[in-house]
Amino acid sequence: MPTKIYSKAKILIVEEQPLAQSYMKQSLERLGFRQLRFADHANSAKEQCLSEEFDLIVCSFNLNKHQDGYQLYEELRVKQLIKSSTGFIFISAETSGSLVHSVLELQPDDFLVKPFTVQELKTRIERILKRKHDLQTVYSLIDDGNDSKAIKFIDTALDKKNNNYSPILLRLKGDALLRLKRAQDAKDFFKSVLDIQKFAWAKVGLVEALIANNEHILAQRMLKTMLERQETRLVALDLLGRLEIKLNQFELAQSFLSQAADIAPRNITRQKSLSNVSLINHDYEKSYLTQKDIATFAKHSIHDHPDVYLNAARAGIDFALTTDQTDQIQRISRQTNQYINDLKKQFPNNANQAQIDVLNARLHYLKDEHQKAKKLIEQLDDDDTHIRSVDGALDKAKAFHELGFHQKAQTLFTQIISHCERHPAVSDTTYLRYIQQQQSERRDIKMGPKELNNHAVNQFNKGQLNTALEAFTQAFRVMPRNQSIALNLLQCLFDSTKQSGSSFNMDLARRCYALLDKTKLQADQTQRLDKILHIAKEMNLDIQSASK
Repeated sequence: MPTKIYSKAKILIVEEQPLAQSYMKQSLERLGFRQLRFADHANSAKEQCLSEEFDLIVCSFNLNKHQDGYQLYEELRVKQLIKSSTGFIFISAETSGSLVHSVLELQPDDFLVKPFTVQELKTRIERILKRKHDLQTVYSLIDDGNDSKAIKFIDTALDKKNNNYSPILLRLKGDALLRLKRAQDAKDFFKSVLDIQKFAWAKVGLVEALIANNEHILAQRMLKTMLERQETRLVALDLLGRLEIKLNQFELAQSFLSQAADIAPRNITRQKSLSNVSLINHDYEKSYLTQKDIATFAKHSIHDHPDVYLNAARAGIDFALTTDQTDQIQRISRQTNQYINDLKKQFPNNANQAQIDVLNARLHYLKDEHQKAKKLIEQLDDDDTHIRSVDGALDKAKAFHELGFHQKAQTLFTQIISHCERHPAVSDTTYLRYIQQQQSERRDIKMGPKELNNHAVNQFNKGQLNTALEAFTQAFRVMPRNQSIALNLLQCLFDSTKQSGSSFNMDLARRCYALLDKTKLQADQTQRLDKILHIAKEMNLDIQSASK
């Protein structure tokens, strides 16, 4: 590589360990680099990126002062503190699957595992600097948002013989076509690339073009094949999750996004999508666990915000209200209080007290302290005409409903939905669908989840089977993953049919059994289910076939 590029290259080393920093300095100086800058934590790196333009950043993943390397690189990119022409190399001694996959989703220029030799460092740096230097024009056009000009430049460059950067230029062109929403052109382009060579990125690009072009069946077929290859499995899961959301197949979407999150848990955008589809699916436990992950990984990152802690606390309460395990409810209550304390510590001057009051009211309700809950809610400002936080307003609407203020709840739900429709940027379509679902369910079912189940059990014990059946059916609608409710409903279906001779709801019975069949039951629950299955056999009712 030309010595001129070496001598002019500005390199920022982000490394908190003095010995490692010294090794990097000596190594790079030995290779001929003179314009070296150093940062021992993320804030220092960001300050230097604001004042200087670097040709290359070599960053340790393991930074312990506030942000780590992943969070630093994510913020540098999102805030455009570095250009596309700036090379970025991660270095790390840790090579766990979740870390590597998370980092690779950010698409740095390279990932170097410690320990490494000077020769390895030289080879990586040389390759990146030369490429960034030679393709600076196209990177500048992309940074300026001028994708059309970038495509023309790429086409001219590709016309030249023996272009060493053809694969990179082709990928940049495909990305530009997708950003310009030229779905048909992108589809034709990626297909032509794949005719030459089966690049993984070209397969991904073709799938994205197909989805944008509403060619969903072909996209699904390609993605199922991509699942089988390790190099494309993560992106295939992510795209399948997004596609199934588009097709309103939320159970499938949750499954795919959950698998992707297990592989690379640091992608906050995907975690939020997973939480939203879990809510639509009434899987409040999954939503809670996902919000806990968000709170863990968002801390100190560009995503760190009071809503992160508030939403984790809200998700905990939603889950606690749909479970009947006392120890779990107590644990979630403690964790919710911890999130509120973390919020106050992390954002001491933020005006969140009204939202915290709503959370505390719902906590009182959870503990059956209804008078305390009502007192807190009644003290709040009733002016909800200006929605400042969709999440906060939704939590307040839930609190109103749980405490018996049904008209207030419905009015607020309507205002939230109207706000989201007028300002689509504040919430995605999946979350809006969940809000609409909540309004509908709470309009039809006046009791809160806990009260509804208790009411159903009381009616069942009194022998009021028709009333109990209606209550259990409503409870199962809002808590379709609660095994106790499913078992009680199944029992009630059979007892009610035997008592009154009414028609048997086979579809509902099979849905109850499908849940119970895949859930680990307690010993007494297993005995109850066995008795019900025996009765079903005597009545010649096959409730098991749908789950086989």
